[in-house]
Order: sequence, then C-alpha cells, then structure tokens
Amino acid sequence: MPERVVTIVPEDGLHARPASKFVEAANGFDSEIHVGHVDGESVNAASMLAVTGLGAAAGDEVRLTAEGEDAEAALDELERILTTPEEDL
Repeated sequence: MPERVVTIVPEDGLHARPASKFVEAANGFDSEIHVGHVDGESVNAASMLAVTGLGAAAGDEVRLTAEGEDAEAALDELERILTTPEEDL
C-alpha cells in the first residue's frame, strides 16, 4: 500500500478551508485513503469530521496511505494540498 509522510504547510493545518479542500479531493478518488499523525491512528480521509478531529496543525507530519487503482494519483493530489500555502489553494 503506497504511503507518504507529509509536513502540513497551510497555516490553519487540517482545519477550515484546507481541510475542506483535502476532503473534497479525497472523495474524488476511488481509492480508500487514510490520514493520521505519523505516530498515531489514521482516519478516513474522505470524512470532514474525522479529518478535522485529528487536530493536525501547520508543521505537523502526517502519514497518507491509499489503496486502490488510483492510489498514487490520490497521494500526489493530497500531498499537493497539504504542502501548498492556503492562499495558493
């Protein structure tokens, strides 16, 4: 199962607008995608409640995992969202 460790760049972390963009993107792929703190549990990346419940802040490292035919494309897009400043999303 492909995975990536990504440092969150948007100032609001995985809250508000960045979280909304992240969840919207996760829902656009067929793969099952999870996100969580590197040393913590992971949650369904397609769930706004679960993603914001992580409390992931700017500068935190999170692990993304995806399983499915479009897993690599999903990880590419979600990594892009997490590493792009909010004003550029």
